[in-house]
Amino acid sequence: MKEEKTYLSSERESFDHLTAARRVERTVFFSTNKKDFAWMRENVPCQTVCPALTNVPGYIYADYQDRYGRSYEINRYVNILPGVLGRICSRPCELACRHGWPGFGEPVAICHLKRVASDFKPEGHRIEEFMFGPSGKKVAIIGSGPAGLGAAHDLAIFGHKVTIYEALDRPGGMLRYGIPEFRLPRSILDVEISNILRLGVDLHAGVRVGKDIKLEELLRSHDAVLLAAGTYRPNRLGIKGEVTDHVYSGLDFMMDVNAGKDMFVGSKVLVIGGGYTAMDCARASLRLGAKRVIINILTTEDYITVNRDELSEVKTENVEIRGLVSIEHIDRSGAGLAVRFRRNRLGGYGEKGERLAVPIKGSDFTDDTESVIYAIGQRPETEFMKDIAPIGKNGMVEFDRTSSATGVRGLFVAGDFGTGASTVIESVASGRGAAWSIDRFLMDRTRRKKVVRFEKYTELQRERAWDFIPRQTMPTLPVKERIDQAEVEMGLSMTFGKEEAKRCYLCYLKFEIDVARCIYCRYCIDVCPTNCIHTTKDVMTEEDGREELATTENWNEVSAIVIDNNNCIRCGNCKKVCPVECIDVVKVEHIEQDVEA
Repeated sequence: MKEEKTYLSSERESFDHLTAARRVERTVFFSTNKKDFAWMRENVPCQTVCPALTNVPGYIYADYQDRYGRSYEINRYVNILPGVLGRICSRPCELACRHGWPGFGEPVAICHLKRVASDFKPEGHRIEEFMFGPSGKKVAIIGSGPAGLGAAHDLAIFGHKVTIYEALDRPGGMLRYGIPEFRLPRSILDVEISNILRLGVDLHAGVRVGKDIKLEELLRSHDAVLLAAGTYRPNRLGIKGEVTDHVYSGLDFMMDVNAGKDMFVGSKVLVIGGGYTAMDCARASLRLGAKRVIINILTTEDYITVNRDELSEVKTENVEIRGLVSIEHIDRSGAGLAVRFRRNRLGGYGEKGERLAVPIKGSDFTDDTESVIYAIGQRPETEFMKDIAPIGKNGMVEFDRTSSATGVRGLFVAGDFGTGASTVIESVASGRGAAWSIDRFLMDRTRRKKVVRFEKYTELQRERAWDFIPRQTMPTLPVKERIDQAEVEMGLSMTFGKEEAKRCYLCYLKFEIDVARCIYCRYCIDVCPTNCIHTTKDVMTEEDGREELATTENWNEVSAIVIDNNNCIRCGNCKKVCPVECIDVVKVEHIEQDVEA
C-alpha cells in the first residue's frame, strides 16, 4: 500500500497556498488553521449544523459505494448510535442541506441513509475503536441516556474506568422509556448500547443517586462524576383540573406505555403540546384503542419542532391537529372531561426565536373528551444535589457551558440535565464534549483534538444527471397494519438507498483553480449550471476566516477566476472542459486526531 504523506498547517498557512508541485507531492495533510474550519462551516452546511459534526457527505458516499460497514463507522466515530439516530434523529442536517435550497429540489434524505448503513452493514462487521491505555482514573456517570452513553463511550476510549448509575431497570434513558417502539425497535437500541458497555463500562441499573447512594459518596470514590440524569420532571399546566383521573403528563404516559402498562385513554383523546413527545402520545393512544385523537398547539404547524416526515405520519394515522388554541381549565363532565380552550392569533417572536401566540378575548370554547395528555416539556430533578452544587433560580444546576464543569471540583454536567429537554443528537454531542473536558481535567492536558483533513482527488465522484433524481420515499407499514409496537418505517432498500445517495452534492469536495496554470479561457464559466465561477479582482478574508469574493466583469481588473464553493453543486463540468487541467479537487473533512504527548 502506498505510504500516505502528510502536511501540517504549522508549515504553511493553508492548502490554498501550496504550489502545484507540492500538491502533487503531498496528497494528504491536516490543518488547525481557522480559515480551513471556516471553509467547512460555510461549505458543508449539513455537517456544520449537526451537533455531533457527523461527516454527512462521507457516509453517504460510502453508502453509494455499497460500503455499508464503512458508512456505519463514519457515523459511529462521532454520533455513537447510528442505528438509533437513523430512525429518530431530529434531522437538523436536512433543513440545512444545499439540495433543499431554492431551485435545487428537496433535501437529501440524510437520516434515512444513516439507517441504510445500519441496516445493511455486513453481519460480521467489526466495530472500530481507537483506544488509549489504562489511565488508572475512575469516573462515575449518573444516567444512561444518550448523553451518559456518549460520555461513557469516549471516557472508556480515553482509558478511564467508567461506571454508570441508572435509576431505571435498564439503560437507555428516554431512548428506551420515552420513545415508542414503533419508532425505535428495542433490538436496535440494545445492540448499540452493548457496543458501548463492551468497552469495559460497568452498569449499575436500578440505583437512584440520592436515595440508594449519595452524590457525596460518588465524589469521594471517583476522580470525576458526570451528571447526565436527563429530565424526568414534567412541566405542569398550572390550571384547574390538572390533577384528576385520566389527565396524564406526556412523559409519564409514554413511560407507562413503554413499560407495558394497561393505560386508559377512552375513545377520544386531547393531546396538549407540539413536540415529539406529543406526537408519540397521540400515536400511542390510537394503538391503545382511541378512535379520535386531537393534538392542540399554541401556534400552527409551521412553527412546531417536529420534522415534516413525522408530522406526515401523524396525519396519515388520522390524528387531527388543532392550531392556535390555549388550554384554560379541565372539568369533570359526567363520566368524561370537559376541556376549556381559548383561541389564539399569531404574535411576534420570543427571545429564542419561537413564534408567540396571543390569546383572543371572548373566543373560549369547550371540548368534551375521555382523557387529556399534556406534553409541554420537562426539567431535571436536582433535589439530590441541592446542598452540593449551585442551583440557579430556574431550578437548573449552574455549570460552565464550555467546559461542562460545575463549581464543585470533579463534578461535571452533560445533556438535558444541564440544558433542559433537547434532542438525542444534541445530547450525544454534549456527552462526548463533557467526556473530553473530563479527560483534560484528569490528565491535565488535551489528548485528542479536532482537525481538518485534506486529501487530493483525481477523479470526479458525481454525475450531473444525478442532480435530477427525486427524493426517495421511505416505505411504511399500511395504516391498517400499524398495531401494537410494529415499526412503522420499513427502511430504504439497497437500490433506493443508492439512488438517494447519488443525490448528495458531496459538499466536502473543494474545487479550486490554480491561477498559475489558468489561461482565462472562461470555458468553466460557460458550462457552470449554478453561476458559481466568477472573475474576481480580490479575495477578502474576514476575521473568522470566511472568504468574500470581490467579483468584476471588467477584464482590466481581473486577477483570478475563482470557484465559489458555497454555491457549487460539485457537478464537475468545469473540470471536464478545462483545456489545461488547472482545476483541482480536494476532499475536506473534520476528523479527530490524537495529540502526541
